[in-house]
Amino acid sequence: MSTVAPPADWRRLDPRTVLVTALVVAGVVAGAAIPVTLGLTRWSSLPVAVLQVFAGAVLIIGVAAGADRIRWHRTRYRIGEEHVDLHTGLLLVKRRSLARSRIRTVDLTANLMLRLLGLVTVRIGTGEQGADSTLELDPVTRAEGERLRRLLLDRAATAPAGVHREGELAVLDPRWIRYAPVSFVAPMLGGAAAGAVMQVSEWVGAQGEVIEWVGDRFRDTPLLWTVIALVLAALVAGVVGALGLWIEMWWNYRLEREAGGTLRVRRGLFTSRSISVEEARLRGVDLVEPLGVRLLGAARLDAITTGLAKDHEARNADHNTLLPVAPRTRADSVAADVLREADPPTAAALTPHPRAARGRRLRWSLAAALGPVLILTLLGELLTPVLHWIALGCAVVAVPVAVVLALDAYRGLGHAISGRYLVTRSGTVRRSTAALERAGVIGWTVKQSVFQRRAGLLSVTATTAAGGGAYTAYDTDASEGLDFAAEAVPELLEPFLERSPKKA
Repeated sequence: MSTVAPPADWRRLDPRTVLVTALVVAGVVAGAAIPVTLGLTRWSSLPVAVLQVFAGAVLIIGVAAGADRIRWHRTRYRIGEEHVDLHTGLLLVKRRSLARSRIRTVDLTANLMLRLLGLVTVRIGTGEQGADSTLELDPVTRAEGERLRRLLLDRAATAPAGVHREGELAVLDPRWIRYAPVSFVAPMLGGAAAGAVMQVSEWVGAQGEVIEWVGDRFRDTPLLWTVIALVLAALVAGVVGALGLWIEMWWNYRLEREAGGTLRVRRGLFTSRSISVEEARLRGVDLVEPLGVRLLGAARLDAITTGLAKDHEARNADHNTLLPVAPRTRADSVAADVLREADPPTAAALTPHPRAARGRRLRWSLAAALGPVLILTLLGELLTPVLHWIALGCAVVAVPVAVVLALDAYRGLGHAISGRYLVTRSGTVRRSTAALERAGVIGWTVKQSVFQRRAGLLSVTATTAAGGGAYTAYDTDASEGLDFAAEAVPELLEPFLERSPKKA
């Protein structure tokens, strides 16, 4: 006979979820009210249109609030000794349960409205793929969210041994905002802003007027300068957007180590986020240097860990970022603190790769740069000689850039063993220096193409259950790469190696 838990064990979400839903829907309805009202004036007078829109808005808000009231009434959760249970649903009742021993993350998120009401959304996850690996309590009070986080992540475990301090490891330095404009986000936001202007103007039927207004501003300006001016305007908009996005994401940032061995990242201006990483699940760190910030001597620090949420929402929230883009020296020192090492593995001296690896990168880059040039040249023969000049311009610009990037990619290659960690580095547009705990390697993959074999090169990949799952030392010397893998994890690759006899 099964025992039923007493009713007191079950808890409900905060009843103010109905108010939150009503306010959110009201905001959406208010944004759509003006264009809908203007559209209705084609068939009726303005007062009648306003009345119709108002009645529709009240109905939509009421239905949304009523549906959320039912959801609240039908949702309850319980933290048992062995499981976390969540029951919800009206017509389709869902009863889900997670074993507490499998829980790896308890993340707290609160947008501006939830923060004003003292509420948070709690995401409890096992770090596995699929929607069934996460339970979401939306919303509960902030005090309840903190209680759940402490309760579910408290393993009564002893923190790993090390020489580094508890408590605060890093806090926001407002000067780091200078790296936001040189990230790849700025041009993307600039293009998105230009596209948004054209899209909104089309919705309101004013796209022609917008194009005509822009044309009037540059009527007497040569086409080249017009294009340059528009691109600069988009970049300025992108820079402003990148600064705003950085402030929203990283304001109030703090990285701290809590008792029991948990790393906690808190950040966010309007939407606050709290992300916890168990040190027992940490397998290393990844120092990421996108090209723009690398030119300014900066880098970002990500965690290589098992058990972080892997669903779509989590991937879009930078759940594995321990430190935003900061000076490289600061990133190295935080890496040492996080890993409890006296010297940061990410700053270890790396073994350079053979010159044959440089030739491979030069060939790849030149092929990628000259491919479009060749296509334009052929089209010029078939269509118009103007394409020949465009091809020439592309070649003049692309070939030097390709050569510089290829040489930079070669200089970035390297691998090493630093204490408990193996270190690999590669990339140019996005350079990555990964320090992976040797005990976390579960296998090796050795790849050698025909061209690599001729050049005496191969690539060795350490596979792991953490982070990206694979970390590769590309185009190493054949014997050196195998020795690196064999030394990094003794006896894992050794049975598959054939040692040539040493000469007397």
